[in-house]
Amino acid sequence: MNFLEERIVKDGVVKEGNILKVDSFLNHQMDINLFDQMGEEFKRRFADKPINKIVTIEASGIGIACIVARHFGVPVVFAKKTQSVNIDGEVYVAEVESFTHKCKNQVIVSKKFLGPDDHVLVIDDFLANGCALQGLISIVAQAGGTVEGIGIAVEKGFQQGGRIIRNLGYQLESLAIVEGMDAETGEVHFREQ
Repeated sequence: MNFLEERIVKDGVVKEGNILKVDSFLNHQMDINLFDQMGEEFKRRFADKPINKIVTIEASGIGIACIVARHFGVPVVFAKKTQSVNIDGEVYVAEVESFTHKCKNQVIVSKKFLGPDDHVLVIDDFLANGCALQGLISIVAQAGGTVEGIGIAVEKGFQQGGRIIRNLGYQLESLAIVEGMDAETGEVHFREQ
């Protein structure tokens, strides 16, 4: 069992409907030492890639992406879920459906922050059905950039997202792959990696 799986067993909470709450250390309150371990591990797994930018989606992926970016020495760009007055100029747009929030959002990235010279590592906290990742992949493609890899903290291996993304030919590295959860006992079962 790796460091993230151990933390999920210790502090994660399983809810009905295949919900895994990790808000005490990952996506509400953030354990920066844990994030630093994740950044170090993603750096190890993608060390052979010419990554010059980290891309994520707001909001829960931003903290992890920032620490990962520190390990690579590159900037982070996050896709915004709403157009705001401080985004000027042209933007790349993709529609994504959120498993957690059960809604569709258009996500945007300003064209001045992503282009054909970018070799991107996509980072996110969770992977369920893969819609957010497909949206980010679409944005990188619109920019003419290259997705060098995808790093996920927690993948729900019993959902289709991981299989879809891997079948598209991307190097997808998940630090913890949950194969099943039991809300009655609170147990979480992980895929051997």
